[in-house]
Amino acid sequence: MSEGMRETSEIIDRNEVNDLEAILSVVNTDQDELIHTVHSNYDTIFTWDYEKGARPRLAKLYEKAKSAQWNAETDLPWSTLVDQEQLVVANAVANGGFGSGADLSGTPFAKWGDKEWVRLGVESQNWTLSQFMHGEQGALVCTAKIVESVPWIDAKYYAATQVMDEARHVEVFSKYLDDKLSGHYPINAHLRLLLDDIIADSRWDMTYLGMQIMVEGLALAAFGFMYQMTTEPLLKQLLRYVMSDEARHVAFGVISLQEYYQQLSTAELRERQEFAFEAAVRMRDRFLQQEVWERLGMDAKDVVPVLMQVPERQMFQTMLFSKIVPNCKKLGLLDAADGWLRQRFTELGVITFEDWADTGEEYDSLQAVG
Repeated sequence: MSEGMRETSEIIDRNEVNDLEAILSVVNTDQDELIHTVHSNYDTIFTWDYEKGARPRLAKLYEKAKSAQWNAETDLPWSTLVDQEQLVVANAVANGGFGSGADLSGTPFAKWGDKEWVRLGVESQNWTLSQFMHGEQGALVCTAKIVESVPWIDAKYYAATQVMDEARHVEVFSKYLDDKLSGHYPINAHLRLLLDDIIADSRWDMTYLGMQIMVEGLALAAFGFMYQMTTEPLLKQLLRYVMSDEARHVAFGVISLQEYYQQLSTAELRERQEFAFEAAVRMRDRFLQQEVWERLGMDAKDVVPVLMQVPERQMFQTMLFSKIVPNCKKLGLLDAADGWLRQRFTELGVITFEDWADTGEEYDSLQAVG
């Protein structure tokens, strides 16, 4: 192994990527924290080259972003009534019933009735939307950093529109949680560690890779999954608006990094591969919802292995990578450095997505919101 290249255990802080005990040992040490500070040291770049359109694809994306702005207060039907418990039941009926597809005999769920399943569904909704909200604030901070640190005027113009997008996303998820659901959760420890790493890195392209490609790519897949599974019309419309924005954000990352990565050495590309792998694992791990089990008074080590056998959960865990893998391929990250990232994604069981449409190809399909 050449100098600077790290073992998998150094990247993800454990020897086995699926070590459940190690994953669940990562917890928030201060759940009552209101202000979280991350130190970062990076160059703020001015450019005196104001030639708009020097990078035509970025300029085109900027024009699309300007015309695609929406108002979270006025463009969504907030008068829609949401009965959260009824919604949990309706979603379960639409998707096969509570705990469908798993043998629950001899498990902590064996004696559960509808009351317990509904409470789990309510807490899971609160947790999921809370993590979306926290992730969107991470995107807000990272995109503001991109405006400062990227050296191209077309990228600064576009990133400024995304700052507005991300503020709107934080606003809309917060409003839905407050007005329609029944509680917030603090940020998941795995997600917080990832956001800290992205923000602390001084290199502008790492901010792009971590946020635009990895976090936004996974969010786009997660939003799409929730969009298909929910029966609630307001949330469905909200997600449709957000997904249209997110597809444009990921496309921004792909367009920008394609050009930059052509200039990097094999060793530099390997660093980006390792960063992408670490981000992928941290994001997958956060969806185990360990904070929900704690709130329900259950040991996550007992219940997570059971739920991981549910076909819907298995599909969700895998589909999270449906945007990330093709975008990494388009950037040349799968096969750079002797295919190191291809091997890691193969071990995660997600390499099958490599030939799916990358986000640039599918952006136009998400233009018509409503």
